[in-house]
Amino acid sequence: MYKKLLLAALPMGIALANIAGAEDLMQIYDQARNSDPTLAAAESTKYATVEDVPIARAPLLPQLNASLSYLRDDNSSRSLSPQLVTTEQDSVGNYVLLPFDTISKSRSRQAQGVLSQSIFNWGNIERLKQAHETAASSDSDYETASQDLMVRTATAYFGVLTAEDQLKFAQLNEKSLLKQLDQAEQRYEVGLSAITDVHVARAQHDAAVAQVITAQNAVDTARESLVQITGKDFGDLKKLRDQLPLERPQPDQVQAWVDLANTSSPSIQSQQHLVEAAEHNVHAFRSGHLPTLSASITRTDTPGWGTTRSIIPGQEDSGLFHTNGLVGDTTIGVTLAVPIFSGGLVTAQTRQAAFQRDTQKDNLELTRRTVFANTRNAYRAVIAGISEVEATRQAVVSAQSGLDATQAGFEVGTKT
Repeated sequence: MYKKLLLAALPMGIALANIAGAEDLMQIYDQARNSDPTLAAAESTKYATVEDVPIARAPLLPQLNASLSYLRDDNSSRSLSPQLVTTEQDSVGNYVLLPFDTISKSRSRQAQGVLSQSIFNWGNIERLKQAHETAASSDSDYETASQDLMVRTATAYFGVLTAEDQLKFAQLNEKSLLKQLDQAEQRYEVGLSAITDVHVARAQHDAAVAQVITAQNAVDTARESLVQITGKDFGDLKKLRDQLPLERPQPDQVQAWVDLANTSSPSIQSQQHLVEAAEHNVHAFRSGHLPTLSASITRTDTPGWGTTRSIIPGQEDSGLFHTNGLVGDTTIGVTLAVPIFSGGLVTAQTRQAAFQRDTQKDNLELTRRTVFANTRNAYRAVIAGISEVEATRQAVVSAQSGLDATQAGFEVGTKT
């Protein structure tokens, strides 16, 4: 979001004092790029979201399925069948019901292959477009996380330098107040001041000692924040040079930076892609009212074999009959599916998706306003920071002149 503002400030990271063995901002940032868990999580999320594209594309591509089955059928049956029976006493004979047993065993193996292809399915097409937009949004989210790492690393780095400077100031202040305490005690011992001055000086020194402890803790906390980003401890950090080049952002107009943020901010781009994805989601649910068309080819081969045996009382056993066969079948077809009524499901889902799209539009507007406000604040902070540094430099010069004058007065006896 503020990438170019950060690039404008990168000379500060390069213009660091040359301290042997100390690490500079770019070295710390390289460590953070390799070990920051927040950026690593954003990268994993990006790769996971990108896989939605081939997942959404799959229903639009040919589908091939194969199956193989083995069947075994053992069957035995008994039925009563009328048979003409003759005897020596009755040459004409009579019909009687005799049992008729049949035993059969059959085996078959079926191999089937089905090739299908979607010809028209508008819902799947819209879902593929939605997946592309979601993947693009994840790319922008990763870019946002990458830029956020730049900000977090620089903030933590300069936070350590600031805390160390404050610690140095607290230590020098404590030494100064200790000297004043010694002077107050000496003046009291020779009768030049009251005991009250000693107590006041001691109280000021004790407060300064507490400030040193607080400042040391602030240094440890600031270094821990940097360790949390880089995942490893580090030694000394390079200080900023005294003559640090401070240049105003170019272009030197806040509206130009706002316009640039509007077109290049990854946060805005991510939200814009989410709005487009939500729009495709609306079309995908609305397509539930549209027909779908698909084609398929099915090939089935079923070889079979078995045995049959019939047993009739009073007759010779027929024995086993072996049977073999092969059935092959090929089916080519086109299927047109027309939705008629689904209980209002499609209409409700479409309305829900439309409301979700409106939510994304509102989030886009909120993101845009937030980015604009942060960009203006960042620009003003850079300008104010430059002015503050220049004013502070002049204050240091004035304070040094005052110190020199005081020391000169002390040497000639006009100052205590």
